[in-house]
Amino acid sequence: MTQINTERITYDIGIGGMTCASCVARVEKALKKIPGVETATVNLATESARIEVVSLDTTDARLRRAIREAGYEPRTPEDAEAAANNTSPWAGFAPVALGLLLSAPLILPMLGDLWGQHWMLPSWVQFALATPVQFILGARFYRAGWLALKAFTGNMDLLVSLGTTAGWLLSVWLWLTAHEGHTPHLYFEGSAVVITLVLLGKWLEARAKRQTTEAIRALHALRPDKAHWVSEDGEVDVPVDEILTGDRIVVRPGERFPLDGELLEGQTQVDESMLTGEPLPVNKTAGASLTGGSINGDGRVLMRVTAVGHETVLSHIIRLVEDAQAAKAPIQRLVDKVAEIFVPVVLLVALLTLAVWLFMGENFETALIHAVAVLVIACPCALGLATPVAIMAGTGVAAKHGILIKDAQALEIAHRVQTVAFDKTGTLTVGQPRLTHQVAAPGQDANAALGWAASVQSGSEHPLARAVVTAAKAQNLTLTNPAKLNAVPGRGVQASVDGRQLLVGSLPWLQQEGMDPGLWEADVQKLQAQGATLSALAERTDEGVQGLLLMAFGDEPKEGAAHALTVLRSRGLKLVMISGDNQAAAEAMARRLGLRPEDGEVMANVLPDDKAAQVQKLRKGGRIVAMVGDGVNDAPALAAADVGMAMGNGTDVAMHAAGITLMRGDVALVGAALDISARTVAKIRQNLFWAFAYNVAGIPLAALGYLNPVIAGGAMALSSVSVMANALLLKRWKP
Repeated sequence: MTQINTERITYDIGIGGMTCASCVARVEKALKKIPGVETATVNLATESARIEVVSLDTTDARLRRAIREAGYEPRTPEDAEAAANNTSPWAGFAPVALGLLLSAPLILPMLGDLWGQHWMLPSWVQFALATPVQFILGARFYRAGWLALKAFTGNMDLLVSLGTTAGWLLSVWLWLTAHEGHTPHLYFEGSAVVITLVLLGKWLEARAKRQTTEAIRALHALRPDKAHWVSEDGEVDVPVDEILTGDRIVVRPGERFPLDGELLEGQTQVDESMLTGEPLPVNKTAGASLTGGSINGDGRVLMRVTAVGHETVLSHIIRLVEDAQAAKAPIQRLVDKVAEIFVPVVLLVALLTLAVWLFMGENFETALIHAVAVLVIACPCALGLATPVAIMAGTGVAAKHGILIKDAQALEIAHRVQTVAFDKTGTLTVGQPRLTHQVAAPGQDANAALGWAASVQSGSEHPLARAVVTAAKAQNLTLTNPAKLNAVPGRGVQASVDGRQLLVGSLPWLQQEGMDPGLWEADVQKLQAQGATLSALAERTDEGVQGLLLMAFGDEPKEGAAHALTVLRSRGLKLVMISGDNQAAAEAMARRLGLRPEDGEVMANVLPDDKAAQVQKLRKGGRIVAMVGDGVNDAPALAAADVGMAMGNGTDVAMHAAGITLMRGDVALVGAALDISARTVAKIRQNLFWAFAYNVAGIPLAALGYLNPVIAGGAMALSSVSVMANALLLKRWKP
């Protein structure tokens, strides 16, 4: 029997030598031909490929071989890291400088013509200056262009090499066939200057790319190399990679916490701004959680490590940002299809230009120069960069302000959101309810009943359960470990305590189990009118289910939540709060938040399992819906929405289900996430417009003879640089 291995493995491979969108298409095509490759996404801006395979036979080496056979250089992680860490502003400028030095004398006669001066250099001098630029500095274009031809495709390098070679050969021909004593007009300056300008454009482009990856580098830089490990022999400085979960480490004032952990001794203030965007330090005392990468204040503290390696919050953040920057936005797929046929179309237009000018009676020299201008001005690199650089800049600046965008699709959709649905507890409210009222049934002792309720819920993490336990401990009540504990999801819990069969949960559930619905009727109406969340303790006896204690809980709106909702409404968004509370309690809290129950902005009595169904209901009619939540029971609803936003103070499950993670529980970040989405998509559209405009306008102008090759080369280089510069404007964004 043959076992089929369906394990999904993801590989990230750096790629050298890509210059335009056509290169992207070629690498993707080569990778997708390999058996076992599920998806292959190549990103020109990051110069990398992300490949998902479903076969152990498809190894990293096999993928790298396919990249090499396609004509590109697969990079090792060490090469990629060295390139990323080379932050010198002049890195890689030497070839450009040499090109400028050799090309400058060739341009002087052109400049002299503007003032009526004729500074024509001897033909042999022009040849001597232009030839090293053409064949030494331009060798990279020949190599990449030849590999493209071998693969029966085209790219930017092919266009540049064909165009400049034609100009150089024409100049050599005119020089060698000129009459003695006659100095013909040569075009060496055109080919040399075009190559130099394209090299300059590529250098500026690479410099801009380094700026777009600053966010990732800044996050990596938050990891300290050493930790003060507390061993049996005292403090020892060891590499962070050697620390294990459960180890105790000391963090001194001003140092970064090397890993996630729990504060054991001492108290301090912690700067978490690089992780959450929160500018104010956070007070930490014994028992508080600490996040690796944050900065310790003025206290020397001892911590116990709870997560290492890829399990830390910082590693998770870096992974999310890298995933978003490696992803391909839906709009890019259309661009890729255009880029795939771009080079063949340009070659055809260049041939037609040559043929038409010859047909119109022009000499071969003029017709060829116009064809060369067409080849040189065509710029598929701007098309390939337009989308990824904007996504990299947008996700990078968003991460800096505490907004992690998990995938490009969420980024592209978020700005079109029409309805925002919020979970109530922990999202719009503080999420730490406290016991505000307790009413014992006739003949019952309130303190004893509270002790039983706390005993039943002593092991639960539910916010209401924690509030009951906290209230019982505040009254110094003795708790008993429950037996035969059985949780009923969304309703309550039942257990045996001191021989009593106790139930703690919602009133509707207890009434279904047989509790008298008329018990506490007046108190229930009064407390619900005040917006309290109600729960009760009952006992199952031979006579049925007897109510023992009514408990009322109150929560507070988050600071700034009401203002954030007002801002969202001012943007024309429909707002909805989804709550498991009864209608009266949910509406009371909604009014405190500035929501309007009378306009359908409250969905009450929604069980956890039904939240996703409510989100689907909101999506009817084609409305784009964002869901904001923080708990495990929000995960299905986050996944069901067009855009899921998880509060980072919530659970990992919610964060995995969401396309966007808000690293602090600030409702204002919802509006900020929608805003950065709108601005990033605007930059993508602007970039695509200019990338297409350069070609739509430039190619006809070149074909009609209005642009010479030098101006065409400058325009080609400028198109890529302008796209990069426009995307980098996003770095100035602030929420």
